[in-house]
Amino acid sequence: MHIHAKYEETSFLLVRNTNVYIQCCIFAKIKIYNILSIRKLYLDHVAQTSEISMCLEVTHADGMYIYGTEGKKYLDFNSGISVSSLGHCYPDVVQAVQRQAATYMHTMVYGEHIQEPQVAYATLITQILNNGLDSIYFVNCGTEAVEAALKLARKYTGRSEIISCAGAYHGSTIAAESLRSDYTFSRHFFPTIPGVRHIDFNDETQLSKITTKTACIILEPVQAEGGIIPTKDNYLQKVRERCNETGTLLILDEIQTGFGRTGYLFAHQKYDIIPDILLIAKAMGGGMPIGALVAKKEVLHHFAKNPMLGHITTFGGHPVCVAAALATLKVLHTQDYVCKVFEKETLIKTLLVHPLIKEVRSSGLMVGVELVDASLLTPLIDKVIANGVLIDYFLFNNASFRIAPPLIISESQIKDGISVILNALDELMNN
Repeated sequence: MHIHAKYEETSFLLVRNTNVYIQCCIFAKIKIYNILSIRKLYLDHVAQTSEISMCLEVTHADGMYIYGTEGKKYLDFNSGISVSSLGHCYPDVVQAVQRQAATYMHTMVYGEHIQEPQVAYATLITQILNNGLDSIYFVNCGTEAVEAALKLARKYTGRSEIISCAGAYHGSTIAAESLRSDYTFSRHFFPTIPGVRHIDFNDETQLSKITTKTACIILEPVQAEGGIIPTKDNYLQKVRERCNETGTLLILDEIQTGFGRTGYLFAHQKYDIIPDILLIAKAMGGGMPIGALVAKKEVLHHFAKNPMLGHITTFGGHPVCVAAALATLKVLHTQDYVCKVFEKETLIKTLLVHPLIKEVRSSGLMVGVELVDASLLTPLIDKVIANGVLIDYFLFNNASFRIAPPLIISESQIKDGISVILNALDELMNN
């Protein structure tokens, strides 16, 4: 059977005998994506998560910049939602990936083979933390870390109730979605998992809802998707005290706040508390996909017994991703990027003054800029991106935009990026 493609000089021959196979004979000298634009192919074949994709066609990225077609470059004020804390293609990370990929990649499902990158990372991060959280379970991403933590809390405590905070975001799988308080969104995926209750973030009067029936409370030290809402009035210390009273596990989601973003390697260090389970991901891998749970060995060991294989993950702790994470952690631990976060935060807040700006909230290089009118948000973001600076929306705040640049950003780059934002605000105000 012959099938003639619609592209000139291209044909495909299907041949059937005792073994079925497809032999493709392609005579065209130009690739399909030169006939149909890569943007068209992207829209046709890559699943979209919204109907308003930015469609920024990336050719390469380096340091603080992402490059599009025709040589246009964009100053990255977003870090891929707090992922690229060392910028793009940081040399130590690239070299670690290349070296490990040439040594070995996947060998066996996590937990069966001793792999040097995992051992080195686990040893280093627990030494740096030095707070009793002495064991790590590697997963693939932040959402899986949340899923595994909820399972572990129920298994460890023998309880089923889970408490999360209104306005929080912990991921998009069904259990993580169950932690979300936004009914208008989550109702489309009902039924979610049972046993989840919500309390208001920073409201200590509601901590009495944590009881001896509560397996865990999960919360962020800074609510990111609400528009950057830090804790206040010793709230985390009071949560810790209540968990101690009731035997409830405290799970801190540091997926966005971790690895220097708030000016500390981890935000809980700023508040001088120790969680029972620490969740990490995003910036952990220096651009590679990885996440983890960090806890006491005695807690994590509950995955290994009654029943065994309590949580298993084929690619969790993939040696190439862990090698990238190890290189990233070493850089953050030995260089001065983290300790310079506060002065960069101060510079950003000093420069971000404009009649159309209502409020600037921050925790390190997590910055939420609230406008006086929500209708200005999309026009502003469009203008800023068109002029070469990448900023972004929040999930739960339709009047604020996000600034979260790589930690490597320079003073001059901060000034350049803020200047573009202020000029765009001027245009909106004068129109």
